[in-house]
Amino acid sequence: MTARRPLFALLALLFSLLLSGCATNNVSLQEVRDFADQSAKLGAYAELSTRFRDTYSREQLYLSPAAAKVGKETDAKRRAVYEDFLSAQKAVVLYMQTLSMLAGDARYDLGDKLDDLGNGIKANTESGLEQRHVLAWTGMTRLLTRAIASGYQGRSVETMVRDGDQDLQTLLDAMLTLTRLYAKTNENEKKTILGIFDIEIPMANKPQDRMLVTLAKVHYLNKSAEYKILDKRYDLALQGLTKVALGHQKLRENLSELHRSDIRNILASYVRDLQVIHAGLTGSTN
Repeated sequence: MTARRPLFALLALLFSLLLSGCATNNVSLQEVRDFADQSAKLGAYAELSTRFRDTYSREQLYLSPAAAKVGKETDAKRRAVYEDFLSAQKAVVLYMQTLSMLAGDARYDLGDKLDDLGNGIKANTESGLEQRHVLAWTGMTRLLTRAIASGYQGRSVETMVRDGDQDLQTLLDAMLTLTRLYAKTNENEKKTILGIFDIEIPMANKPQDRMLVTLAKVHYLNKSAEYKILDKRYDLALQGLTKVALGHQKLRENLSELHRSDIRNILASYVRDLQVIHAGLTGSTN
């Protein structure tokens, strides 16, 4: 009986360490869940995509007939690729929602969101989307379909992050590329619309034009303020997407060390950064 005591003590110690390890891992997943939840808040990207699509409807009133004809042709091209541009965001958001669920205790069905992923994205030289972005969307949707359709059986945070990181990083690169395109398009729109006022207001120097000039100047100031806010939004959107990419990379690099306080603190810092960026995006403009 005495000989068994060291064995029992050893087993008790191992059991205690196992419980302690599980508790630590469970605590560490809080930061993973928070990071995934904040990363899924990419609504501003969808809004900027919609603004990009509707560029012509804002420019039309200010364009000459010749410029309006060219603008209408460009408008058709933007509308043709709009859904493709949103598909990248939908895949990233669903991935983050799935990751959040795996890092938490709750279990809910995300199956209906698989139907909302869209028909994929296509390579497009004008937008900067490449074949690797197309393949990443396909790979990500396959991963999500396997995970969600199987009821998440055999799927853990570690396997989800390991299997999804490469495609996620590529899709985030696609979203960064498109956001830069949106910002460039917005800059061209700003130059087009404000440029007309810069030319026309000095030419309206007759006394009877005074009221018209006053109204034009007020409109000019309002549009200038609008574009200033939008410039900030594009910058914040780029910052947010970059933070998501860096945070997930850090998560991938430290899958076996998620219990460490320094890793948890790093993930928490990304969460705080994303919260600030999200607040800036939602509060910048209507």
